[in-house]
Amino acid sequence: MESRVLILAPHGRDAQVIQSVLRSDKIDCLICPDAASLMAELKVAAGTVILTEEVLAHGLAESVSEYLAQQPAWSDFPFVVLATRQSSRRSAGAAASLQELGNLVLLERPVNPETLVSAARSALRGRTRQYASRRHLTDIEAAKQTVEQLNAELESRIVARTSDLAGANDRLTREIADRERIQSKVVQSQKLEAIGRLTGGIAHDFNNLLHAVSLNLQLIMRMAADKRVGDYARRAKDSVDRGARLTAQLLSFARAQSLLPRMHDVNAMVRNLQELIEVSVGSKVQVQMDLCEGEAHALLDGAQLEMALLNMAVNSRDAMRDGGTLIIRTRLLHASNGRHQLQISVQDTGSGIPEAIQAKVFDPFFTTKADGEGTGLGLSQVYGFARQSGGSAELHSSEGQGTTVTLQFPLAEHSGQGDEASLPEAGANHNGDQNTDSRTEVLVVEDDEAVRQGIAEGLRLLNYSVREACDGESGLHELRRHMPDLLMADYLMPGMNGAEFIVAAREIYPQIPVLVATGYADMAEVEKLVGTQSILKKPFDLETLNAAVGQELARGRVRARA
Repeated sequence: MESRVLILAPHGRDAQVIQSVLRSDKIDCLICPDAASLMAELKVAAGTVILTEEVLAHGLAESVSEYLAQQPAWSDFPFVVLATRQSSRRSAGAAASLQELGNLVLLERPVNPETLVSAARSALRGRTRQYASRRHLTDIEAAKQTVEQLNAELESRIVARTSDLAGANDRLTREIADRERIQSKVVQSQKLEAIGRLTGGIAHDFNNLLHAVSLNLQLIMRMAADKRVGDYARRAKDSVDRGARLTAQLLSFARAQSLLPRMHDVNAMVRNLQELIEVSVGSKVQVQMDLCEGEAHALLDGAQLEMALLNMAVNSRDAMRDGGTLIIRTRLLHASNGRHQLQISVQDTGSGIPEAIQAKVFDPFFTTKADGEGTGLGLSQVYGFARQSGGSAELHSSEGQGTTVTLQFPLAEHSGQGDEASLPEAGANHNGDQNTDSRTEVLVVEDDEAVRQGIAEGLRLLNYSVREACDGESGLHELRRHMPDLLMADYLMPGMNGAEFIVAAREIYPQIPVLVATGYADMAEVEKLVGTQSILKKPFDLETLNAAVGQELARGRVRARA
């Protein structure tokens, strides 16, 4: 039945002639007297249909189109159409009827018997391949059903035979989940370590560029006689400062940084960060500020606080896919025991967090986002920063009601004299009663010429005497000539890095004050030698440079007296 040829040629003796030609080649065929009988036989089974073109114009095309539309995915039924010789192009309707047939061989009458047989054989071979595909799919489905049946039987047997081991099975499941979670953390840690190494080197070079631009802009601001030039330089420096903040924020994603706590007015910081937050959350989210009156001071690392606020804002944005409101609040909490607190909260109107997982939100690498949409480090960084700063982090959320993350820090009293009020005067003599007419000398060791010149010019402007060296070997040569009052060195340099240079320098002068100026992120090696207080992160301005040099010289005098 599946290899037979159906014939529809109702005019004259066409059907009998076609049948005679096919049977002479031992091809099984059946003449259908009309379109209805053809459609009925098609639903039974057939290998191909041979029909004359004129029957398409009498309603057959529509019936065939419905049949073809309902055929399964493996089927592409073939037709052989005997066309009448055309004296002109077919009408659009006739051409469309032919096109509806899809898998079509068109033979122009009169047809050579051998050509007709060849066309029929070709169509039957194609249909045979389709039936083979169907059987292959049927075999696959049968195998699938068999496998599913076997799986069901196996599962039933396992359940029946292991009911008494349910407790052990639960423990095993938990152990497997824990192992997968640990493996995932290891992979994430390795990924972040690689990112940290890459961004650390890039940040060093980028911060050197920002640093050279920043210091030279400050020099222009101080020396420009034309007020407009100073204004231009000031606006340019503001852009450099924003670039430096962005670099620091990128670095904090890659690796943990040592905190450099300083006195900050948190309200001022939040206001300065508002524009960046608005850009980060996008136009669908409305950002509102609800800050307490006056200043709110805390002793913390400003860059890390900015990063924490950005992390929380981005999390809130992701929870408000269709937009919403983000509110940043600051509050002063006064306690009777005198331990006053500064509270900073970020509240959104997003989807909220299920209660079952709220206890895990501060865990490293825990995330509710899809793969590739988050590292799971955002809130863990926020929590770690708050705890390391002597504060706390809490989260409150209800599904459909939004989320609020609250940071709390000890409130600090501010003298109002500025962070550097107690620092030694720039360029003053720091050598006691000796050589009261000489200026303090700083040896600057930096491989980047533009950065080195910028630092040297800034120090001279601050009334320091300066010597310069382009690498560690040159720096050691300058040290052997005579000891400066302060050694200021970069970290990433050719030949020997800053840590190696400091070790070699202290073999010559064990008590020499050292200040490391660098844009590199991973400073653990240097911190072991000089401590975080003796690290000056690039890019920095003249005021920061002046304060750092003065503080390091003061620490040097304390060590010398001890």
